[in-house]
Amino acid sequence: MKKQSLRLLTSLSMILLFSGLTFAAGEEITQIKPGFKLVPAIIMIALLCVYIGVGFLSKVSSTSGYWVAGQGIGKLGNGAAIASDWMSAASFMGVAGLLYLKGWFGLGYIVGWTGGYVLLLCLIAAQIRRFGKYTIPEFLGDRYNSHGVRMIAASVTVIIAITYSTAQFKGIGLICGWIFGMDYTMSVFFAAAVVCLYMLISGMAGVTRNQQIQYVVLISAFLLPLWFLIKKAGGVGVLPQLEYGKILGDLMDGKTALGQLDANATEALRRDFLPWGHGDFYHFVALVFTLMVGTAGLPHIMIRFYTVKNEDTARKSVLWGLFFIGLLYWSSPVYAILGKFWNPAGGANVADVIILSAPETAELGTPFIGYLAAGALAAGLSTVAGLLVAGASAIAHDWYTTVLRPDCSDRQALQVGRMVTAILCIIVIFFALHPIALIAQIVAMAFALAGNTIFPVVVLGIWYSKSNKYGALAGMCFGLGMTLLAMFGWSAEIAAFGGEGLLPATSSALIVCPLAFLINIVVSNIMHDKLDEDSQIKGDNLLRKIHNLPETNDPGF
Repeated sequence: MKKQSLRLLTSLSMILLFSGLTFAAGEEITQIKPGFKLVPAIIMIALLCVYIGVGFLSKVSSTSGYWVAGQGIGKLGNGAAIASDWMSAASFMGVAGLLYLKGWFGLGYIVGWTGGYVLLLCLIAAQIRRFGKYTIPEFLGDRYNSHGVRMIAASVTVIIAITYSTAQFKGIGLICGWIFGMDYTMSVFFAAAVVCLYMLISGMAGVTRNQQIQYVVLISAFLLPLWFLIKKAGGVGVLPQLEYGKILGDLMDGKTALGQLDANATEALRRDFLPWGHGDFYHFVALVFTLMVGTAGLPHIMIRFYTVKNEDTARKSVLWGLFFIGLLYWSSPVYAILGKFWNPAGGANVADVIILSAPETAELGTPFIGYLAAGALAAGLSTVAGLLVAGASAIAHDWYTTVLRPDCSDRQALQVGRMVTAILCIIVIFFALHPIALIAQIVAMAFALAGNTIFPVVVLGIWYSKSNKYGALAGMCFGLGMTLLAMFGWSAEIAAFGGEGLLPATSSALIVCPLAFLINIVVSNIMHDKLDEDSQIKGDNLLRKIHNLPETNDPGF
């Protein structure tokens, strides 16, 4: 009955969406302007009703359903959920904005974020699924037989969730403000209310189903306008991803929709889109490396491997997720180039809304732009929901039910989880009202945090049998301290931690991550004799489990 209701609800939403697209077709606008917009609002409200309805129909009453969707998600569905979880406001809005603003250097975000999935596929996905519980801090706590490791990992997970969600709420605030005519503050509160409502009702089961719907919305919303945009810019309109090269060539000669640029403006634009026009080799490599290890270390992405049936499904869902993600990243440069074509001098003021300003300036009409905005909101909401699940589970499951109250009931654990979800949402709102950087830059800081803390300890926990709790604690504390130092240094505008410094907050993993690995290994070997036999046996048996080997009582595997 629930499945039939879900299908009906989804079908009705699609009818509402496309009737909204037909309604008022032809209305044109020529600039990003404030005020309530009827057609985008109809589209948005229809989708929000779907999300909340799916959450209600997916209501759960067990911790397994709330944290990992009952471990019943298939490879295609989980791949779509991974992509939706991943393709946040940073991917949907921020990447196009960075490519618009920084040109060639912005490709580092695409290369790093997609490359991280190769690390996940090769090093982590199947092994994490064989462990088969709820959270990454739980895996680390069991692997190292240490509540200290579990608590620090849970704390890092919460900090990542807050940092990452701050960027999403900035994107959501910009979108809601454009559609509903709200100011930025009201937009953030509005989006938070929607996320909390369906999160508190459904947990991971509803989030996963919503993310599958949201992927269809966001990818169709992202791709559909491109065909019309490329034709308006003089392209054929068959495959925009292969056609925008001619427009880029014209831009390099100073030819835009506004006419011929002068020599200085043309030279500045050429510098943007040639290698090292912004940044240098070191900072490009540092950015790519940070985003790769950060991707592989994100707890809210890793937790998706617990939601599937087995390790084979976990591996295949990564491949499907990478395919779905690739569709969007293949198209982001098109928006950046078309944005430059219609608005070559917009600068940072329009970078984060370039996917709206380009279609709006090209006069595509409100319905198309409204659907595009709906996709951007879907991207932000889906990621925030996954982050809040990961953050809430770290506190409710790994702190409360595992360490503080191991004898609590399922009902008590769910109540704590829902309460923590609401509290985290409030904290994120506070930080989202005072963002410290562009959307994609804030996200990159969250990735640096994951790459410097979670990634090294998980990889060594899976592949290095001598790694122990002493090394894990030392490596994680070092990575956490250095990353927070870089983030505070960025916000304080200290040159060493800025975009051109030695340790940029967005790219700190190139230096910090290898050191975290090294510290973990060195300390683990130094403290090997301090490890009790019980911890060795438990760690060895967990390693045997995730590598499909028989258990043993001999500490020395």
